[in-house]
Amino acid sequence: MKKENSVDFFADICDLKAMVQNALPVFVDGSCGELFLEYAENEVLKIENGVVQTPDISSRRGFGLRAFRRDLSRYSYSSSLNEFAVKKAAAVVNFSSPADCNNGNHLYQIDETDNDTMTNSRSDDAHHPYEDVRFIDTVSLNKKIEFLGSIDAYARSKSPLIQQVIATLSASWQVTYIATDKGKVTQDIRPLVRLSVSLILQKGNVLENGMYSGGGRFGYEFILNDSTMHFYVDEALRQADAKLNAIRAPAGEMPVILANGWTGIMLHESIGHGLEGDFIRKKTSSFHNLLGETIAAPNISVVDDGTLLQRRGSIRFDDEGNKSQRTMLIENGKLVGFLWDRMNASLMSTSSTGNGRRESYKHMPIPRMTNTFMLAGNCSSEEMIGNVKMGLFAKTFSSGQVDVVSGKFVFLSEEAYLIENGKIVTPVNGAMLIGDGPSILKKISMVGNDLNLDPGVGTCGKNGQHVPVGVGEPSVLIDRITVGGAGL
Repeated sequence: MKKENSVDFFADICDLKAMVQNALPVFVDGSCGELFLEYAENEVLKIENGVVQTPDISSRRGFGLRAFRRDLSRYSYSSSLNEFAVKKAAAVVNFSSPADCNNGNHLYQIDETDNDTMTNSRSDDAHHPYEDVRFIDTVSLNKKIEFLGSIDAYARSKSPLIQQVIATLSASWQVTYIATDKGKVTQDIRPLVRLSVSLILQKGNVLENGMYSGGGRFGYEFILNDSTMHFYVDEALRQADAKLNAIRAPAGEMPVILANGWTGIMLHESIGHGLEGDFIRKKTSSFHNLLGETIAAPNISVVDDGTLLQRRGSIRFDDEGNKSQRTMLIENGKLVGFLWDRMNASLMSTSSTGNGRRESYKHMPIPRMTNTFMLAGNCSSEEMIGNVKMGLFAKTFSSGQVDVVSGKFVFLSEEAYLIENGKIVTPVNGAMLIGDGPSILKKISMVGNDLNLDPGVGTCGKNGQHVPVGVGEPSVLIDRITVGGAGL
């Protein structure tokens, strides 16, 4: 069933017009802000050892009211969507109220309930990177269970080495409604689906795992099919099989080729966070005073784009009611832009880039990435490999640690291969890449023509909040980077 208007989902619990009217008078004496309303549903199904576990189904609804003036913010939230709760929230966030507003940010929670009716309002002033789908109940539970069972059966038919099959199907569906101090009203419906397949293989006494995940902003129908199931299982099996036959990774400084796609997580973590407006304004980012300066090789360009079709990090509007957009961050090696929310942008005399995001109604918006990726170059991955006498080809990462201020990182490559005399010769395990983002940007000598975004798995954490994001890049050759490994 497709809902024609997302506001319908609030209709039985509140009077939207009254809530907005009671929120807007808060914004006086030079303060700004917004009323953020949310309704969300979440569903997780999992099969392990051939047994489908009881589905985990949950929902949340509530509002958050924020007022900010200069660099001070007040925020009040509640799970009660009604006029009375908003009036109380307005009393505590109003800068004209007696509460001390000179000692940083304040957050309050209120828990009153009431029932009213809701009037209708809608804004269609936006691009449409995904459809308004009410997808959680468009596919029956039996069909989802059958799909998970098919994954288990198909995987076990592929190899006698498989000891365990775990598949997880998850979905969320979020409705947002935002009214700002300027009287602007925006509305969004955000679907999100993800499938993960994990296999454990045993060869002799050695156990290895392989995993493949993906998804995006679409309904279940997009992912519940045989071709998707076969691809996910085959990729997880290929990865696990490579690790079973891997040798120990070499150690030391050497050339490293990053495969296209998910390896863009290193760009996201070690560089992207340093371009977010709060770090720039507070001068805690190593990039804060480098706008207009050359910070990367001339073949490097990086963008953040929340408008891409069906991508995990895409949004019509950010969580402050601003249109999502494509923002150039690095252009031909030169730093040309940052990612801004409203508050930090106003303090720096610039405009929001549509990157004010929050995890839920319980959180204040902060500058966050959407889909962040490096643009394609003109080299083939074969050319890159042919230029390496001795080095590594890192296909994907599994974990890492990053200091977002300095950009220093350690990433463990989940799947990597040794390169000798211009050819990939054998898989390796235990390869850790050690470096820092600002330095690595200047050591990339070749950029591939094979730009690809990750398959739809990224979740970014910052200040205790988690939001879905996309990352990506073409294949790139880093001339020298420290590899921590066990040695050959």
